[in-house]
Amino acid sequence: MSALPERQRAPRSDGEQSRHRLLLAGLRLFAQQGFAKTSTREIAEAANVNIASISYYFGDKAGLYRAVFMAPIDTPPPDLSALFAGTCTLPDGLRRMLGGFIEPLKHDETARLCIKLHCREMVEPTGLWEEEIDNGIKPMHAALVALLCRHFGLKRPDDEIHRLAVSIAGLGVHLFVSRDVIEALAPQLSATPEAVDLWADRLLMYALALIDAEAKRRRKAGRPRSRR
Repeated sequence: MSALPERQRAPRSDGEQSRHRLLLAGLRLFAQQGFAKTSTREIAEAANVNIASISYYFGDKAGLYRAVFMAPIDTPPPDLSALFAGTCTLPDGLRRMLGGFIEPLKHDETARLCIKLHCREMVEPTGLWEEEIDNGIKPMHAALVALLCRHFGLKRPDDEIHRLAVSIAGLGVHLFVSRDVIEALAPQLSATPEAVDLWADRLLMYALALIDAEAKRRRKAGRPRSRR
């Protein structure tokens, strides 16, 4: 198995290297074959480790699958503490959230396999997709909704706020999930790390435009004006 690209970092210990190789091998095999058709022996051989290492680091195959599915492998998670705490400005909160979709795109092979694994989990569910919705997507949506409510001066969200939150998140989701389509249409848009970084600025601009459009709609409808 060819090594997946990763950013420069301090050398890992032997144990960290073995664990990381298992994550990479598991990601590739689970994405290609699914959970049921992938054996622990295959994963251990692909990672060039003893099969007992899977039990040592992850408990069993299900534990390894959970780690692969839930945790970022080559990309540190974005710092969303200010967004969840409600202490960030609107632009900063949007940039933090949308940045979570941007950074993985610098790691082409890993990002592609993660997309493939998530798509496979949706059609061949093991239960982790529902868990991801409950523990990941719902809290993120709630934090974004709260950020929008503060911006619009609302005590509680209405359907339009939920619709706006889904639309804003969709900017990042589409960029991440449709990577192959985007590269077929205009490969230069994500050909370099600098090009990927530019997406962060553009997505923020587009998100703010959506919010401005909703503010204008509310003013026209005679609803409370947004706070600037």
